[in-house]
Amino acid sequence: MVFNSLTFVVFFALVLALHSMPFGWTTKKVNLLIASYIFYAAWNPPFVFLLWISTVVDWYAAQGLVKAQRQSHRHAWMLLSVIANLGMLGYFKYGQFLLDNFSALMASLGVAYQAPHSDIVLPVGISFYTFATLSYTLDVYLRRAVPARNFLDYALFVTFFPHLVAGPIMRPTELVPQFAEPRRASANQLRFGLALMTLGLFNKVVLADSFLAGAAEKVYDVDKIPGALDAWFGTLAFSGQIFCDFAGYSTTAIGAAMCLGFAMPDNFRFPYAAVGFSDFWRRWHITLSSWLRDYLYIPLGGNRHGEARTYAALMTTMLLGGLWHGANWTFVVWGGLHGLYLAVERVLRTRFSNYRPGPLAFVALGLLTYALVNLTWVFFRAKTFGKAWVVLHGMLGMNAGTKPILATPLLVFVAAIVGGIVLTHWLMRARTLESVVARAHPAAICAVWALMAFAIVAAQGEGNAFIYFQF
Repeated sequence: MVFNSLTFVVFFALVLALHSMPFGWTTKKVNLLIASYIFYAAWNPPFVFLLWISTVVDWYAAQGLVKAQRQSHRHAWMLLSVIANLGMLGYFKYGQFLLDNFSALMASLGVAYQAPHSDIVLPVGISFYTFATLSYTLDVYLRRAVPARNFLDYALFVTFFPHLVAGPIMRPTELVPQFAEPRRASANQLRFGLALMTLGLFNKVVLADSFLAGAAEKVYDVDKIPGALDAWFGTLAFSGQIFCDFAGYSTTAIGAAMCLGFAMPDNFRFPYAAVGFSDFWRRWHITLSSWLRDYLYIPLGGNRHGEARTYAALMTTMLLGGLWHGANWTFVVWGGLHGLYLAVERVLRTRFSNYRPGPLAFVALGLLTYALVNLTWVFFRAKTFGKAWVVLHGMLGMNAGTKPILATPLLVFVAAIVGGIVLTHWLMRARTLESVVARAHPAAICAVWALMAFAIVAAQGEGNAFIYFQF
């Protein structure tokens, strides 16, 4: 079930209706748990068993961590959780990838070995709920949190449908305590939650799917060789598409949770106005970058053991972060480029620690950041290295004599949409949506809301899945 479908509209209306009934709090939580399983089972019912396995293993692992008297026993319970969760993730997401790369390695050594094709189906959202459940046992192991007081609260934390399949990646300390007391949205929360859902769906259905996806597909999904304009505009279209798609999902998820009376953290803060790459990762997929920082970068040493260890931890974190996005070496290169950018930025910040850019230099650094981010999107979007090199050559003006792929009106259209997105990010760089809405006239808010809702209905097509569902 996807947010941008009539099925979800009916589903969510029923969930809201049940949540507003005068039932006891335990009954309402059971209703939410059942609804979350139905939401997930709508894709592939057997994969609900994976959710149950992850839920039960981590529940008992956390209980064992609390009761263990010896450190060796605590290690054992922690390893049980890590192996169970990463084992399932590794099998379903990286099983065929590992087999194919083993075959390639054998071939390079002169050994004729053809790995069998296993036809493994990737469960929707497994990367997201695996990280959520891992954070539960790791926080208990590190004594950052205590286990949930009852199994129902923990099971609901794992399966709560707004964040289940594409984030934000929740921590137990953020969501489990909210299940302790009855929660129901106030009138203002309900209005703002519905407005956020409308904004999120507008980003996804109208901007990402209707306006930008076509231009990116014409450059990346055909055999034609793009020139400079086509390569740049196809990549810029994808930069806008992936932001509107993923931020649209997160915004819809946050709005849905708010309508039910629950709070979830921001996942995006206008990232295309970032100045520098550490700033970018404070604004893009915030819950993933903070997860990687807390559970990977810092345990690897962080910045506490000298420069060499810091850069090694940084690069390892970003490479694994790239691999988390998909079982393809192009994603690893994407993560490696961001690791390289962060490392270079760290060197420059150390060397020029007293430099304070003026307004024009500040904007120029921001636009340079955005341009370099777009170079990395090439590897994220291209399905093969061959296609990535072709597009990069085009962006560098090395594909001379090519025929245009994107018509001039489409180039203008992409420039207007993406330019509007980037300009909006800069205008909102130091603001929050809540503060802007608080100062706006109610009539203006209603007009914008109505226009977005009309555009969603007018553009609604096949209910295309969100890009991050594949991760």
